[in-house]
This record gives sequence, structure tokens and C-alpha cells, in this order.
Amino acid sequence: MTIEVFSGTTTPLSAAATLIGTPTEDKGSPIQGASIFNEPASHIIELLASRSTASSAVYIYDVAEQVGFGTLTKTWSSAMESTAPVISLQTRAGAGLSLVGRLSEGSSQDCVKGAVLTAYTTPAGLAAMVESLSYLPPATSNSRLIIQVPAVTTVGPSFALSPTLASLSATFAIIPDNLVVLLSATPQESIDLAALSYKLTSSHVVHIFDHHGISRESGHKFVPTLQLKETPALGVQELIRWSGYQFFDYVGDSNAETVVVLLNGPLALMAKSIATRTSGLGVVVVRVLRPWDGDVFRQCLPDAVKEVHVFDDVPNEVCQGSLFVDVFGSLYGPNSPGPLVRAHRVTPTKTSSFLSDPAQFSTLLAEFSYQAPAVTHLDASLTKKLLFFSTPKSALSPLPQTVANSFASTVSARLLTDHDIFSKSGGVTADKIVLSPRSEDTEILPMAAAFPSGAADFICVLDTNLLKSHSLLNQAKSGAIVLVISPWSSELPYNLPAAVLSSAVEKKLRIFTLDAKAISSGFEAELGVDAVQRLIVYLAVLRLYLGKAASEPAIRKLAEGVAREMALGGQLGKISASSWAALEEVELHIPPAVAEGDAKPPSPLKEFEFNAIAVETADGQTVVNGSKVSSWHDAAKHLLFPSVFTPPTPPSEEAEDYVQDPSLRPEVPEHTYLVTCTVNRRLTPLDYDRNVFHLEFDTAGTGLKYAIGEALGVHGWNDEQDVLDFCKWYGVDPERLITIPVAANEGKMYTRTTFQVLQQQIDLFGRPPKSFYAELAAYATSPADRLALQFIGAPEGSSTFKKLGEKDTVTFAEVLQRYSSAKPGIETLCEMIGDIKPRHYSIASAQSAVGNRVDLLVVTVEWTAPNGTPHYGQCTRYLAGLKVGQKVTVSIKPSVMKLPPDNMQPIIMAGLGTGAAPFRAFLQHRALLTQQGIPVGPTYYYFGSRHRHQEYLYGEEMEAYILDGTITKAGLAFSRDGPKKVYIQHLMLEDAAVLASLLKNQAGVFYLCGPTWPVPDVYEALVGALVKNEGHTPESAGEFLMSLKEEERYVLEVY
Repeated sequence: MTIEVFSGTTTPLSAAATLIGTPTEDKGSPIQGASIFNEPASHIIELLASRSTASSAVYIYDVAEQVGFGTLTKTWSSAMESTAPVISLQTRAGAGLSLVGRLSEGSSQDCVKGAVLTAYTTPAGLAAMVESLSYLPPATSNSRLIIQVPAVTTVGPSFALSPTLASLSATFAIIPDNLVVLLSATPQESIDLAALSYKLTSSHVVHIFDHHGISRESGHKFVPTLQLKETPALGVQELIRWSGYQFFDYVGDSNAETVVVLLNGPLALMAKSIATRTSGLGVVVVRVLRPWDGDVFRQCLPDAVKEVHVFDDVPNEVCQGSLFVDVFGSLYGPNSPGPLVRAHRVTPTKTSSFLSDPAQFSTLLAEFSYQAPAVTHLDASLTKKLLFFSTPKSALSPLPQTVANSFASTVSARLLTDHDIFSKSGGVTADKIVLSPRSEDTEILPMAAAFPSGAADFICVLDTNLLKSHSLLNQAKSGAIVLVISPWSSELPYNLPAAVLSSAVEKKLRIFTLDAKAISSGFEAELGVDAVQRLIVYLAVLRLYLGKAASEPAIRKLAEGVAREMALGGQLGKISASSWAALEEVELHIPPAVAEGDAKPPSPLKEFEFNAIAVETADGQTVVNGSKVSSWHDAAKHLLFPSVFTPPTPPSEEAEDYVQDPSLRPEVPEHTYLVTCTVNRRLTPLDYDRNVFHLEFDTAGTGLKYAIGEALGVHGWNDEQDVLDFCKWYGVDPERLITIPVAANEGKMYTRTTFQVLQQQIDLFGRPPKSFYAELAAYATSPADRLALQFIGAPEGSSTFKKLGEKDTVTFAEVLQRYSSAKPGIETLCEMIGDIKPRHYSIASAQSAVGNRVDLLVVTVEWTAPNGTPHYGQCTRYLAGLKVGQKVTVSIKPSVMKLPPDNMQPIIMAGLGTGAAPFRAFLQHRALLTQQGIPVGPTYYYFGSRHRHQEYLYGEEMEAYILDGTITKAGLAFSRDGPKKVYIQHLMLEDAAVLASLLKNQAGVFYLCGPTWPVPDVYEALVGALVKNEGHTPESAGEFLMSLKEEERYVLEVY
């Protein structure tokens, strides 16, 4: 049988030479091990950001991992010593405060290593963080925040993934001035700006890059060169130019009267392509959104411009985007109105529409310039488009990467893998490959524009059943080749829906079948059935691609490299002959029963929709949308063989006598200790509205050591009765065994009862993030519940989500009870909710003074929701209910609150409420030094609360320290006791002269611990003291305090 398909004489890319070679590593690359062809840009960005030379810690928010960004960093952290420490965080109300707190700390350890923090989040996550970011301290070379933002967002009722930045429409308007916002689109640009974000040493940086498509593609050749350059000391604008980029790019007619302005991203790439082909049209792409430079923006516009069209990503048509405000403000003036500025609100639906139908976007831009629409995709005569459909984790799923690799040495071979996990149980995978000539000046377009719907030259269906459930052949162009891996040949038309056959006949498709499974069964089992099947199908793909130029010996020769990689080189001849003989073309016809009409209406075919991102880790794990779910059967294995699944004991810096017990809270990544409560004493009167209490824990025999000023992490439990009530309502047996992943050890699992997990591990009564609503919607059986949850989880539901979280303060449990038809399985629910995070409390004792003991000062957190439901802080409720003798799991967290190295250095302590805790430790230690005859410097103590008789915390101890001289001077501010409110900053002003002298002339150290609100007033009090008494101007006084912060002599621990 003769098979003729793609012709080697008419298709430049079908020559045999294009199939020689596989991708190689760039040995000169600064990132060793990164393939110049097959490593997606997003992986390189993760690698750059997670190096310990770039970041002192990486904070990975759940929303980032849910879109496939951060999983590799977590894997590297346990396998590569050069990876910075990794901390997992949830996106919820107040997201970002932990980052602000860390940068505000400036501990001595950070000063040595550099507190350059990296965070991974999504556009929606960044929107949740922006209010917290307003508290960021000024950036320095040793104290900065870099936020890497993969631009992909879940939108619509089908949870499709989109590159829209609509969730940031309001965020961009209020983003703090001290943040630089960079936007990138191409792979090379994404890597360069990721590297550049760590070179902007005087700024905090947000880097937003396209993770919807281009940064996830393999096949782009790039070299990360910026990190090799010696960075000059330049400002933001100069450093951007030094890197080879500009704030704004202008593309198009130099005399254009119509200009379109867009943020850098997929649509911007399409607009640039259109502008190069459209007379009278120009495009301005915004690469640096903040700081906005109006002068530079005006300079990049043509002199002839009359109309400026601003495209803003917005959640709905009534919202006004911030880019329009920036552009309008730059162009409009009272004396020179400038060109007409028009706003175009691009909703997530429009973004998806423009990407799926590039011609629509081209037509719109052409209308602006009164020109015919330009073509937005690559020349069809120079490109070939291959599309593979499969099911995840099938034996043939690696095939598209093998095919792309085969072409990558001689042509550009882009490969993008998308997943649809909702339309079919187990999911559907679509692999798109675009082959085009390799050229330095080849424009890069989003995959949607380079491979529009209905443009596939070749489709390979690796699972026949997908043709029955999904409309796959609508992706083929007329006359395309379709390879179906199936045991059917002539029977195929009888086993497919009428709609599929009709589409194939209408488009004049040529369909071929190959029974790879049957062929592979004829070879020895030790060869590996899966590898044999992949090679069989690979050979068929080459044959169909080469067409007339194909011969069995030529195909065999081209496949030698792949066969060697699969360890099948010795069997290649037999496998090739078998594949060649078994490939059959199907004669298309519509069976009579279908032609005459069937009484039974056919099930509608589903469309593939991209809604999931999968990440393959080096250890063979597949993480889909950031989650891995275990089965009940694993629980039995864990119960029967506990020693096999017990996490190995990690190396510990503690003495060998105190090695961590791996069975003690194995889900907790920190080194934990089991201490015993010996004292739980309330310090405030019973009739007082605040319960402030003192705790003491016995640490004897645990090996727990802590430094003065460090914090104790308490791994609290949920209330027992609340958990039992929830189990009863949810209909789950609290004694049922379930298997839970060990967060501290990737890939490990452990088994507990449902009650133990919900009480001790899962944050059931915490506040759910926005993503929880969207994820929960998939489990709702009631249409009303499902639509409500989808709405709250969508960008349009932001105000409702905010009300639920901030006003109603609903918990995970309350959301489940409110939308009661949504009941995921208990294991799935645990995965969705996540773990209880340890709460950290400043230690109120000095181990040098108290020995095997650790003290805490705690205030209970409780409030009433608008519906009258009482709410309690999870951990303070747990601590308040501790009984003497009860065991508690704790860990130690370093802190900025450290005594100065020289005992003679003066210290000034300002504590509000429970902020007195670390200062009690300071005073205990200095009192001990005095008893030992060791001289100490002046010690000033300022304390503030509402009432002296009710809330003078540790008052008797403080008075004793005043009497014996441990406290040189005390300033006690009880704001509600007198006719006029007095705060600690007022008392500091009374001591302005001595405080200024202590800081300026005696190397004194100032500490503030407590809530955030007094920070500005305390700062102004110190500035005023320096201005009045030490000859400073307000500006130089501020600079002096900032220099003290760098020296760890101006230390804040606020919350």
C-alpha cells in the first residue's frame, strides 16, 4: 500500500535533515543543566529566583502552586543545597504581612546573608497582597522583596485558564510607590527581567510574565545572560536601558495617526505583529508600569498621532482600568489637550475571545486605522502544526516531547502542553507543536495566534475513546492528516459519532489507524511494552510527516537516536518493519444506520478547554494544579507497615541525645519539641474584657534551646467539640483512617484517624482563600450552590468574597455548611483546606535566667460575627484552655529581637500590651548579668496599655527592676486612666534629649514591639528628638534612623 501525505518537495520543513539531532545543553550557560531547547522559561525563572545567591528565602503562595509555579522550587529545596529556604503560605486576608514583617525585622542573620525575599503568587494573589505591601519598608541592597507573578487566572464557570490581568485592575492604581512593576511576554524577555528584578537593588520589584502559554513552552532558544553581567549602580530607568530594554516599546508606522497602548503580554505580541503589517497603525507596549514615566511615554508616540486607544484588562465593562488613567494623565493638559484618548475595557471573556480568534482582534485594530485586517499568524507555507490528544500518564503521553525533540536541532519546534481535567474523568491532554524555520528575527506570537483553532496540519489521537466524547477534528484544517492509535481500522467509522464522521468527510481529512498495542505484544516483555509502543507510533508519525520522501529504511535511519534513548536500538529494524506494515488508511464513509438517522439522539461532543497545568518533578511525581491526592488503600499500607512510611530523621544541629522523633507531628516541616505546660495564669481581672495570660512550659529532656528574643511556634489544635460536631454534620466517622501527605517530606504519607487530622492538622476553622470557593464549586450538586461558589471564586465576586472574609469572618467549616450540597471526600477536603500554620509568640523569658523553661505572654483573640456567631482565634483559644501537665508541640523561630553584642550599649525598649514579652526576657538577662557583677549599659523601658490596675503586665516584676536599677528609666503610659490619652510616644518626647544622645553618641539600640499603629508616631518622636537635640534636619534624622536599621539598632517587631 502506498501512503503519500506531506510532500518533501513542497514543505521545507519535511526534509529528512530536520529530524537529525536532539537538544543539547548549553555548557556555557550560567544555569547548569538547563537545556537550550527543552527547558520552559518558567522553569528557568524558578531556578533563578530560588538560588540562595539571589534569595535568602522563597515564599510560595498556594495560588502560585495551583497554576504550576513553585512545585519545582519545593522539589529543589530538598535536593539542591544551592536552593534558598522555602516557606509555603496561603492566600487569605492580610496576605503579604509575613513578608512585610520579615523585611521590617532585619535580624542579624539576615544582615549577614541578605534579606532579599522572593515570593511566588498569581495576579489574584497579588491583588490580595497589595494592601499589606503598602507597609513595606524602603528597599535596600540587603532588604528587598521580589514577587514573581505567573500571569494565569481561572475564569468563567468552566474554570478555564486565562492570561488576563483583570484581577489587578484596581491593584495597579494603589500599588505602593516603592514597587517597580515589570511585565514580560517572550521567553527571553521573561528570563531577562526575572534576572533584572534581582539587580534593582534600590527597589522592591513585581515581575509579571505570561504563564498561560509562552513561558511554559519548550523549544525556545534562549541564553540567560543578565546574571553574568557586572551590574552598575544606576537608577531604575538607566538599569532597564542597560539591560537592553525600554520602559515602552513602539512598533508600527512612524507616522501613525492611531496608536494602541497595551500592557506587555500575549495580546501585546499579537498587536505588535499586526502593527508591522498595517499602515497608519502604531502600538505602544508597556514593559515598566511602575514607576510610570509620562515623559518617556509621550516621547515614544509619533508626532502625527491623533487617537490613542488604551486596552485595559478589567473584570467587567463598568470598571475603569488604571492604564487608561496613566495614559490620559500623561497626554492631557489644560494648555495642550493632546490626542484623543479612548478606553477599551478588555474583560476576561474578551481576552479569551481575542486569543482563540486572532482574526477578531486583527479586525478590531484595523478598524482603528481604517485599514484591511492584517494576518496575525505565521505564514502557513513556512510552518507546520502538529496536535496530539491523549490522556495524562498514559504510556504514549511522552510521545509529543520526543517528536518535538527530533526537530529541534534544525528548526524551531515549539511545544505547549495543556490539560482539561473537567470534561473527562482522568483528564485530557493536548500537545501543540509548531514547526517553523529558525531565524533570529522570527517574531514570537502566543500559541493561540501561531496555532489558531482549525489550523492543524496533523492530528494524532492517542486514545480512540476521545473521539467519542470530544470534538477533536474541528482543530484540523481541510486535507489534514489524522493518525488514530486504535485496534480498529475499517471498523473505525462504525465506532465513531456521526458528527465526527461528518466533520472528517467535510474537511476531506485522511485518517490512518495503527494498533500499537498489538504490535508491541509481539516483542519480548523485557524490552518494555510502553517504550516499544512509543517507538512504533513515533515511526508512524515520521512516515506520515515525510509523505512521498518516506521509505522504511529512511525512517529507520532517522529514528536511530530515539531508539537508542529507549534502549531499543537492537530491535529497531523489526519494530520499524512492523510499524510500517501495520499503518492503514481508513476509507471514510457514513454508515447507513447513521445516514438514515438514528432514533437515539447522540450525546453532544465536548470541547477541549485548558483548565489545568501539570508539573513533572525529577522524582517522577505529577502535580496537577498544585495538588496530589492519595487513596484509601494507601492508608492500609501505612497502617500495616508504619516503619516503611515513617519519615526519615533529618540531620539535626541539636545534640545527639535530642534527635527529633519522626512520629511527632510528621506533617510539620519545622524541628519540633514536646514540652509540658506547668503554669497557665490569667494576668487581667476576670471582669476585664481582655484575657491576657501567662504560660510556662517545662523543657527538661527535650533539648529545646532558645536565644533571647526568639519566638516560640505553637502548633495548636482545633477545639475537640467543634471537630466532633463537624464530623457529625459532615457525615464522616471520626475514627475512620485517612492518609495525609507529609508536608515536611515530599512524597511521604502518614495515616491518622479523621478526628486526629481535623483536630491537629487541618485548618478547618481558618479563613478560606478565594480559590477555595472556586475549587469547592466543582463538588456542589445544587445548581444554586455551584453558581454561588463560582461567582465568589471569580474576579466578579471580589466584593462578596471580601464581605464574607472581612465582615462575616466565615471559616472553611462555615462555608461548607452554608453551601451544604458541596461535600468533597474527606481526603480531598483536607487537601483543599491545608494545614494549620504554627502561631509564633515572642518568648517572655531568658533561658540564661530560667533554665529549662520557656514563658509566653498571650492575649485571647475573640469576636462576634454580624450574625451573632462567636469566633475565636484558633491558637489563643487552644493555649487559653491548656491544663497543667498537658503536652504541647512547639518549635523555635529566630527573631530580630536580640540584645546588642556589647552589654554596655544602652537599650531603649518600647512595648505595647503583649509586646512587653521580649523585653521581659531582656530584663531578666540584664538583671542576671548585674547579679554576676558584669556591668551593663542604661536600660530604658516604655510600656503602654489601657489601664494600670487591669493591664500593667508583669507590673510587680517591672517595679522590682525599677527599684534595683535594672531599669534605668521607665515610661508607663496608661491611655484610659486620665482625662487625656497618653501614649508611649508622648513619654518619649519628655525624654527626647537623653534618647537622642543614647542613639547618636552611645551606640544605643531602640526596640519597638506590639501593634503596627504607633510606628509612625514613635518614628516622628525619635526624628523630633534628633532634630531638637543633635542638630539634624528632619531628612537627615530619617536617614540616620534608616542607617540604624541597617545596623540592627532600630528594630521593629510589629503585627
